[in-house]
Amino acid sequence: MKILLVHPKTPSTFWSFSDALKFISKKSSGIPLGLITVAGMLPKEWERKLIDLNVSPLKDKHILWADYVFLSGMNIQIKSFKNVIKRCNQLGVKVVAGGPMVTSAQREFMGVDHFVLNEAEATLPRFIRDLKKGKPQPIYKSEGFPELSTSPAPQWELLEMRKYAGMSIQYSRGCPYNCEFCSIPMLNGRKPRTKSKEQFLYELETLYKTGWRGSVFIVDDNFIGKKTILKSEILPGLIEWSKAKNYPFHFNTEATINLADDEKLVKLMVKAGFESAFIGIETPNEESLAECGKYHNQKRDMVDSVRKLQHHGLQIQGGFIVGFDSDPPNIFKRQIDFIQKSGIVTAMVGLLNAPLGTRLYKRLKSEDRLVNLTTGDNMDGSINFIPKMNYKKLVKGYKELLSTIYSQKQYYERVKTFIKEYQMPLKKVSSINFSDIRALLKSILKLGLIEKGKRYYWKLMAFSLFKYPKKFPLAVEMAIYGFHFRRVVKRV
Repeated sequence: MKILLVHPKTPSTFWSFSDALKFISKKSSGIPLGLITVAGMLPKEWERKLIDLNVSPLKDKHILWADYVFLSGMNIQIKSFKNVIKRCNQLGVKVVAGGPMVTSAQREFMGVDHFVLNEAEATLPRFIRDLKKGKPQPIYKSEGFPELSTSPAPQWELLEMRKYAGMSIQYSRGCPYNCEFCSIPMLNGRKPRTKSKEQFLYELETLYKTGWRGSVFIVDDNFIGKKTILKSEILPGLIEWSKAKNYPFHFNTEATINLADDEKLVKLMVKAGFESAFIGIETPNEESLAECGKYHNQKRDMVDSVRKLQHHGLQIQGGFIVGFDSDPPNIFKRQIDFIQKSGIVTAMVGLLNAPLGTRLYKRLKSEDRLVNLTTGDNMDGSINFIPKMNYKKLVKGYKELLSTIYSQKQYYERVKTFIKEYQMPLKKVSSINFSDIRALLKSILKLGLIEKGKRYYWKLMAFSLFKYPKKFPLAVEMAIYGFHFRRVVKRV
């Protein structure tokens, strides 16, 4: 068999960092981890190739080479996803589709020959077995959630690694919480499943042997879902491995705000090489937190929690939402005040949406308030249900919120707040390479000489260089991110 694995194009969004990537001459911020993991599940004698449309074009000759095209993606990629299906249909090549988007909304996709739904560890072997017999079925589903011990190491060699800004790896799936708007409980379950220390470190070793050095995103739904095993086995093992390799990777991941309550866990993460974590903060309004079931965010000073993590050496990225039924009229100002005070530079603010199959989707359907399916773009200004707040007021407030926090004045002030609060880990050794110098020079040209409002850029550079010189590379990095975020907000 000849298998072509295709990763659809991601449009320019908040998390694509497309405008920022140009400063470091990279094509994509992340890799198609799911597909290169699936590639490891295929029979060894099968040929396989990967085309990631974010870094390379998909040509007809690539499709015609294959017996089957394996396609996976997320909601944000739906337009590109459907276009790939159409091209395969026109060229007469069969399509096998899987992943979170088709698992949630299978009926949205015409022209797929075989659906391999849920998690591939459970369903792909059955498809392969039937395919070898010449009797593949149209749909493969599974009940429950497989153990990750059966998941193979990703096939890194399929990637054009030099075109990516960072690599990705997975340690666990699932999240113990059950937020109303989140699809993770449905897709990956509420009982976190983890890889063993040996399995996790083996995958890191295979990545290390490719020669990759730099950013590695641990893509878990909630990295701290099982704190005990993290503190007793995984992180001590990772610290030992990283130290022996002279810290080749710096990690970022996703977690919940209660990470701030466990000082030992935070210290171990930083010691292991973690630099940042994305946290779903959602809202400073207690009633809205109760509404969506985000109980672990309630009854705490969340700015204080963020500060604790920053003081330990973790950069915090935050997710924020407006449009809850319980949101008061002043929610937009409260969100602005919180974001500015917290020093969360990377603050993704979206309108509430109800993904298919979530508790929120089911509730709104019962209330006859659903309008359509979600777009998958966290910041395109769309909403797929009738909100309690007047729609025009909601959209107007949302746009004002974004234009405020990502105006140059407010954004650069927030970067200064972050730089003041963030305590760099003592072990961290900053090495300057050619890519860093090139990014600095491009930022000077683009942000310091060409862009309007360049005085804010120079004030930040001077502030960091003279008061916090060790954090100067961070200031440059955040300035570049700001350029991308302003472009995204302008499109909204």
